Amino acid sequence: MKKIQLGQSDLQVTSICLGTMTFGEQVDEAHAHAILDRSLERGVNFLDTAEMYSVPARAETYGGTETILGHWFAKNPGARHKVVLATKVAGPSRGMPWVRNGSPDLTRAEIIDACHGSLHRLRTDVIDLYQIHWPARHVPAFGGVYFDPEKDLPVSSIHEQLEALATLVKQGKIKAIGLSNETPYGVHEFVRLAEQHGLPRVATVQNPYCLINRTVENGLDETMYRLGVSLLAYSPLGFGLLTGKYDASGTTGPGVPEGRLAKFESMRKQRWGRTEALEAARRYNALARANGLTPTQMALAFCNSKWQVASTIIGVTSVAQLDECLDAWGQTLAPELLAEIDKVRWELRDPAQ
Repeated sequence: MKKIQLGQSDLQVTSICLGTMTFGEQVDEAHAHAILDRSLERGVNFLDTAEMYSVPARAETYGGTETILGHWFAKNPGARHKVVLATKVAGPSRGMPWVRNGSPDLTRAEIIDACHGSLHRLRTDVIDLYQIHWPARHVPAFGGVYFDPEKDLPVSSIHEQLEALATLVKQGKIKAIGLSNETPYGVHEFVRLAEQHGLPRVATVQNPYCLINRTVENGLDETMYRLGVSLLAYSPLGFGLLTGKYDASGTTGPGVPEGRLAKFESMRKQRWGRTEALEAARRYNALARANGLTPTQMALAFCNSKWQVASTIIGVTSVAQLDECLDAWGQTLAPELLAEIDKVRWELRDPAQ
C-alpha cells in the first residue's frame, strides 16, 4: 500500500486510515482488537482516534476508545512501531460536561493535560499526530452552515494553542500537529502564526469529505494546496448512507439494518440524518449500481481518486466491513462516471454539510 507524506511533516501514512470511534460503543474490545489485527495484517499503518471517543459521546465511554487501543498495543508490543498514531484533544465542551468540567475554552494548560491523559490511555510515550478536534472559536461546524459573529466569544488564541503544542513537541510527547473541522481562515492563521513565531506547522486537517458533503472543495482545498497541508477525509461513506443499506428502508422503522443512524437517535438529528442527505445518497447509490459498482466501491473510489485527499478515514464495526472497504481501494472511476457524479452534485449540492 503506497505511503503519503502528511504536509511538511516526516510522517508517512497509507492512503487508508482506520478510524476507531465505534470502538467502545458499537464494537467491544475483543472485536476491536480483531479489526486492528486485520488492519495491520493488510498493510494499513495509520490509526485515528480521539479523547472524546467513542461516539455518540457519553460520560461513560469518554476515553474508552483510546483505552481499547492502549490495551491492543500492550498485547502486541511490536504494533506501536508499525503504525502512525493520531488522536485529538476535544475543543470546548459544548454539551459534554464530563470533558474538562465543561470548559468553554481550550487553553494551554488544558491541551497539555489532555495530551497526558491520551498518552496514559494509549500506553505510549509519543503521539505521532496530535489534532485539535474542533476550534475553540465559533465556527459553523457539525452541520452548521452560517458563521454568526454574535456567537464569537472570547477564547484562547490560536497563538496560545500553538505554544502549548510546541511545548509538547519539545518534550517529545507529540511529533506533528493537525486540525479538524477547520475553516480556510483557521488553517491560514495556524500556518501564518507558526511561521511567524517558529512554532509547529500544521500538517493535516481532518474534515468531512464524501459524495454528500464536498464542502472542502469550496475554498478549503485551495488553502490546503497552497499551504502544503494534507486533508484527512472523514465519513467517506456518509455514516452508512453511501453503502446503500438504507436505500430501501430509510433509517427508522421495521427492517432497518444495523448501523449508527439506525441505532442512535442523536445521530439521526445531525447532518447525516437529514432527509435530503438520504435522498442524495440514493441517487449516488443508484448511479454506482448502474455502472457495475457497489455503492461502497464508488464512494470510496471517489475519495481515493480526488487530488484533495491524502488519506481517507474508514470506520467499521466488523472485520468483514474492513475487508470490504480495503477491497474497494483498487477501484477506479471512469471520467464519464465522475462527470455524472458532478451532475448530481450540481443539482443536490451538499445536503450533509
